[in-house]
Amino acid sequence: MSQQPQAMVVNADLGRDTISRHIYGHFAEHLGRLIYDGIWTRKSAAEPWRIRDDIVRALRAIKIPNLRWPGGCFADYYHWRDGIGARETRPSLVNNNWGGVTEDNGVGTHEFMDLVTQLGAEPYIVGNVGSGSVREMSEWWEYVNQPGGSPMAELRRRNGRDAPWNVRFWGVGNESWGCGGNMRPEYYADEFKRYAGFLPTYGRVRPFRIATGPNDEDNNWTEVMMREAGQMMDGLDLHRYVLTGSWSKKGQATVFSEAEWAELMQKAGQLDEILTRQSTIMDRYDPARRIWLIVGEWGTWHQTEPATNPAFLYQQNTLRDALAASVMLNIFNAHAERVKMANIAQAVNVLQAMILTQGDKMLLTPTYHVFEMYTVHHDALRLPITLDAGRYTYGDRAMPAVSATASRDAAGRIHVTLTNIDPNQARDVGASIRGQHVTLVTGRVLSAETMNAHNTFDQPDAVHPARFDGAKLVGETLTVRLPPKSIVSLELR
Repeated sequence: MSQQPQAMVVNADLGRDTISRHIYGHFAEHLGRLIYDGIWTRKSAAEPWRIRDDIVRALRAIKIPNLRWPGGCFADYYHWRDGIGARETRPSLVNNNWGGVTEDNGVGTHEFMDLVTQLGAEPYIVGNVGSGSVREMSEWWEYVNQPGGSPMAELRRRNGRDAPWNVRFWGVGNESWGCGGNMRPEYYADEFKRYAGFLPTYGRVRPFRIATGPNDEDNNWTEVMMREAGQMMDGLDLHRYVLTGSWSKKGQATVFSEAEWAELMQKAGQLDEILTRQSTIMDRYDPARRIWLIVGEWGTWHQTEPATNPAFLYQQNTLRDALAASVMLNIFNAHAERVKMANIAQAVNVLQAMILTQGDKMLLTPTYHVFEMYTVHHDALRLPITLDAGRYTYGDRAMPAVSATASRDAAGRIHVTLTNIDPNQARDVGASIRGQHVTLVTGRVLSAETMNAHNTFDQPDAVHPARFDGAKLVGETLTVRLPPKSIVSLELR
C-alpha cells in the first residue's frame, strides 16, 4: 500500500543552469583488470594489446563525455615516456599501488588517445607530481598539444602522430594529501602553482588546470587551496566514496541486510551537505563560479569478490549500487551551478564498474543502465523543482525517500528522473508542471524483486530497464507511482 502522495513542482520556465555532460564522466586507472584484460585484450604476450570493440560500443551508448587516466594513485608513479615508442622497447613497470603486478607499458599515451577518439570522449590526463618533476609534466603537455616544431612535437611525430591531440583537461597530481605525496594543503598549493605555471597555451589549447581537492569532508584543504592557488586553478577535484561498515571492514557487494542498504543510501545522500559546504567556501573566493568543483572519484566501495586479488578491487554491482549512483547523480545535478564534472570509479572491472568482463564475455551492470537512463540530462537545462521527498526509515536511520532531477533538452522535451530508495514501499508523487504545456508522458523503470539483484555472466540481463506505465498526465498534473527500490525516467512532450 502506498503512503500519502508526495507533492512535486517542476518550474519549466525558470531554468537557468545547464547540467554539464561532464558530470557523467568516467575513470580508467591502471588497476586490476581495467586496462589490461579489460578494455584492452590480447591472445598472447607476443601480440600487441588491442581495444575491445564491444566495450567501445557499450561506452559510446552512454555517451561517455570524458575519461580520466592513468589514475588515481597510479598517476603519481607513472612516467609517461615509458609508455611511448615501439612496444618492444618499452620498459616494464611494477604497479606498487595495486598488487605489485608487472605490466609492460603496452598501453600508454597513444593507445589511450586512440581509445578516447573511438569513444568520442575528451581525455582527462592526470600528471605525476608525487614522484615526477615539473619538466616531466611540462614535456608531456608539450608532447600531446604542441602543433609546431618543438622537441616533444618532433618526438610525437617520430612515434607516428603528426597532429596534436588538443588535450585540455589536466590534473596536477592526484590525492596529494595521501598516495600522491602526503602533502599539507599549504605545501601542495605552492607545488600546484609551480607545476601549473609550466603548462603554457599551445595553438588553440589553453590548459584547464585541475588541482587536487579535498578528501571527502576536508573543508580546510579547500579553504587553503582557494585562498592560496585559486587564481591559477580551473577545477578542484574532490573525492568521495560510500561504503558500509568501516574502511578496514567493508560490507559485501551482494550479501547485505536492509540495515546495510539504509546505511549506504544515507551516506550517498550526505553528498549534498558535503557539496554545499565546499561550494560555500569556493563562493567566498570565487563568487563568479569560474572554478569547477569536480568530483574526480566517486562511487560505492565494497569487499572484493571471493577468489579474486584483493588489490584488484573487483566487485559485483547490484540494484543497491544503481540506486546509490542515481541519488548521487541527482545531487550533482542539483549543484550544477558549481559542479561541472565528475568521474565514477571505475569504467571496467574495478569498484562500481559500468562493465564486467570474463574472457571474451562482458556484461552491463545495473549502474551502467543508470548512466544510460541519465543521458537525457547531458547539457540540458536544469529545471528547478520542489519536492516533498517523504521519509525512508530503518532503525535509527531516517532519510529522504525520493530524489529527482528535471531538465529540458534542446528539442524542448522535459525529462524527469525519480529515485525511490525505499526497498519496501511504493511512493506516489503528484507533480505540477508549470511554465510549459505538456500532453504526453512516456517512461522507463529500473528495478528488481530483490535488493541485491545483479547481472551475472549466466544471467546478464537480470537487471535492466523496462517500459514504465505508472505515470499519468491530466492537464498540468503528473501522477507517478514509483515502485519500491526503483529509478524511473520520464519524458514529457
